[in-house]
Amino acid sequence: IQKSQASGIEVENIIGDAAYSDKDNLKYAAKNNLKLVSKLNPIISNGNRQGDEFEYNKDAGMYVCPAGHMAIRKAKHGKKNQSTNQTMTYYFDVEKCKKCPLRDGCYKPGAKSKSYSVSIKSKEHTEQLAFQNSDEFKDKAKERYKIEAKNSELKHRHGYEVSSSSGLEGMHLQGAMTIFTANVKRILKLKT
Repeated sequence: IQKSQASGIEVENIIGDAAYSDKDNLKYAAKNNLKLVSKLNPIISNGNRQGDEFEYNKDAGMYVCPAGHMAIRKAKHGKKNQSTNQTMTYYFDVEKCKKCPLRDGCYKPGAKSKSYSVSIKSKEHTEQLAFQNSDEFKDKAKERYKIEAKNSELKHRHGYEVSSSSGLEGMHLQGAMTIFTANVKRILKLKT
């Protein structure tokens, strides 16, 4: 981005896949007034707990286990403003777990505590999720396939999949030559 801006290109949007939507990139985009058109990793947007039966009770602000027992306390873990999200851990009464008919696969015999942790979305992730659901995001995300098609052409038709030399300088040169070749081909195709 900095190289593009230094070349005089005005950057308003950054279009990428889910790998580009990490917290540091979201912060950079917000700080520099850029729109990052990159879907959040599904683990962040949806969570990674499919199939478990724990339910959140909004009135109590606690989770309830599949057997219907409510957590007895909760605690927040992790530091604010770090690259990883904080988690909220909900603790359950172990005495109830020991006698629970659903303890197999849930409670480990001899455990001193039973907990259930949920990742807390950061401010950046919450804002990106709202942007991700907007019409503007959906319109800009449709442009992604063009980028992927060009990347595929460079890799498969022009040999950019594997570096033909060692070192960064050689890789930069190979990249410049590959892109130049692809552009010349496109110009010749447009002229005919």
